[in-house]
Amino acid sequence: MRIEQLEYIEAVTRLGSLRRAAEELHLSQPALSETVRNLERELGVAVLDRKRSGATISDAGRELLPHIIGVLDAVDRLRRAADEQHRTSRTVRLGTVFAATVPLLVPAVREFHALHPATEVEVIAAQQSVIHRSLLEGGVDLGLVNYLEGDDLAPDLRTTELLRGRPVVCLRPDSPLAALESVGVDDLLSEPLIVMRSGYLMHRFTHRLLKGRTPSFSYSADGAEMGKLMVAEGLGVTVLPDYSVIGDPLERTGAITARPLRNDTTTVLLVVQRSRSGSVTRAARDLHRIFVERAEAHRTSGS
Repeated sequence: MRIEQLEYIEAVTRLGSLRRAAEELHLSQPALSETVRNLERELGVAVLDRKRSGATISDAGRELLPHIIGVLDAVDRLRRAADEQHRTSRTVRLGTVFAATVPLLVPAVREFHALHPATEVEVIAAQQSVIHRSLLEGGVDLGLVNYLEGDDLAPDLRTTELLRGRPVVCLRPDSPLAALESVGVDDLLSEPLIVMRSGYLMHRFTHRLLKGRTPSFSYSADGAEMGKLMVAEGLGVTVLPDYSVIGDPLERTGAITARPLRNDTTTVLLVVQRSRSGSVTRAARDLHRIFVERAEAHRTSGS
């Protein structure tokens, strides 16, 4: 039994005659009739009434018609699902707070492109809460976000730890604070402070660090990349995970540097997350695996 045999019977029924069905299907009447006859032999049922005036659906064929329509509808759903899977597998959507962009994100995307040259990686910058919601709703396939050690993890998401780091003060080499081996809260309050916008992990950490005290002047930045650019331009200092600063092009060229926070032992985690429910495309699974392998290589190298 072939799908086109069922499609031919559906066309004869819908159009009322073998002739009209043959015209719509761009087949000769004899070819269409023979195809249907082969199905009749297989089923042991005369699906068509053949008369001199033409062939129409038989009573037995009408009884089988709901089953034929059900099969064709199921095949159509299968085709649509396959088309959608093919379309989505050509794009992997990655939500990120732009942490560890240079040591992890960029190398992972480069390696993924070599493995899947025809698959686009759509990198979407967003806050952690937005990434979590998009993962659950299917808006993104993977998410790169930060946690503080001890934070509760989202229960509906699969979380894999990638990197561990410490919060550091990101500053220009010519900042007065660069002369210090470590930076205390009093030192931090003496300089204009670039604070991540509410909704980012480092916004929460910085406010916890300051314990309600107010810096001499403050700016608000939407993510680590903007914060580092503002530091490089001399607007102030900011607090970021060390893996967001060390190895950054701005750090390698001497535009920014980092100093540890005095008497602070906080651990910041970079994790990759995906939804526990729903299917994950092969491309998304490959990118997830590359992130894990790259993170392991980064930890091993100690860079």
